[in-house]
Amino acid sequence: MKQIIKLSDKAATRIKEVLSNDKNSVGVRIAVKSGGCAGMEYVMEYAKVSKPEDEVIEDKGVKVFVDPAAVMYLLGTEMDFKEEEFSSSFVFKNPNETERCGCGESFKI
Repeated sequence: MKQIIKLSDKAATRIKEVLSNDKNSVGVRIAVKSGGCAGMEYVMEYAKVSKPEDEVIEDKGVKVFVDPAAVMYLLGTEMDFKEEEFSSSFVFKNPNETERCGCGESFKI
C-alpha cells in the first residue's frame, strides 16, 4: 500500500522546531476541507491528542495524524517546507492534484 504522506527533511526539521515550543502537542494533524478557488484546502494544526480514527504516520521522528476523511486525497503526498526571502510555508506535493489555484492555497482532485 502506498504511504499516505511522507515528510521531506526540511518539513520534519521545521515541525520539530515548532513542536519544541508547544509541550502540549504530540504531533501535527493534517486534513482537507472544502474551500479556496480550486475547491479544496489543506488544513494543518497542532495535535494535542491522538484520535482513535486518525491514521498515524511516524516519519523522521515526527508524528503526523491524518484525518480519516483526508486519506484518499493525500495518498502519496510529500510535505515539504519552503523558505523564501519574505515568507515560509509548508508545501504539499500531491500526485493526486489535477489543478492548483494561482496563489497555491487550494487544489482540485
